[in-house]
Amino acid sequence: MPWLIGFLCFSLGPVLVSLYLSFTKFDLLRPAVWVGADNYVRMLTVDQRFYQSLKVTFSYMLMEVPLKLAFALAVAMVLDKAIRGGAFYRALFYIPSLLGGSVAIAVLWRQLFEGNGTFNQVLLWAFNYKGPSWISNPDTAIYTLVLLAIWQFGSPMIIFLAGLRQVPQDLYEAASMDGAGAFRKFHKITLPMLAPVIFFNMVLQIIEGFKAFTPAYVVSGGTGGPIDSTLFYTLYLYQEAFSYFRMGYASALAWVLLIIIGLFTGISFLTSKYWVYYEDEPR
Repeated sequence: MPWLIGFLCFSLGPVLVSLYLSFTKFDLLRPAVWVGADNYVRMLTVDQRFYQSLKVTFSYMLMEVPLKLAFALAVAMVLDKAIRGGAFYRALFYIPSLLGGSVAIAVLWRQLFEGNGTFNQVLLWAFNYKGPSWISNPDTAIYTLVLLAIWQFGSPMIIFLAGLRQVPQDLYEAASMDGAGAFRKFHKITLPMLAPVIFFNMVLQIIEGFKAFTPAYVVSGGTGGPIDSTLFYTLYLYQEAFSYFRMGYASALAWVLLIIIGLFTGISFLTSKYWVYYEDEPR
């Protein structure tokens, strides 16, 4: 009963209220006024920032998800070997996943990549090259956020490492006896055996990519700049709700985001049958 009360009051209740508000004009100061589908019509036909936020979010995800998973898998394969201090390195590499979503790390990242930041100082010292203000340049700002996301590779790394520990070693031994090299073992054994783990990590990272907010908010000062180049969907939703107090429109944005995440998750599950194999399934 306590769990059920909490679910109804703090989960299902707000979700249903948000669905109702998405069909209203509501600014917190006056009662909500029913406007039907006006919020959704405006979103799809008039609001250019809506499409810009989608463009930025999709661009971010297309870079962040594959690079983060590839880097996490590479590190996991190194840590899977019997190296000295393996437990220490696992803990060390996992720390960014705990800290990366914090405001403090986002502030630090902004200082690293500003005009006189540490990154440019290293470039000047090593290559005698004076770099731009990476976070103030609309052509490069998004890449600093992608780099921050890749740096938080600890969580998928731990999951990959657990999956690698489950791959039967006799498969590698048999492949070695047949003369298979390291690349062939990786392509023919490691990747197929890790397919369920890769799929699991991919779905989680896609959802996390759509929900990314704090780094873009802090690095851009809450504006999504420069020139909306870091206007993540969640940041735009936040602006509509808490900067302009268009709570009804923000609720509509939230429901569209839910639908988009649901579509991507559904597509991932539908296409998984073509590349994800489980041990108890025929091939």
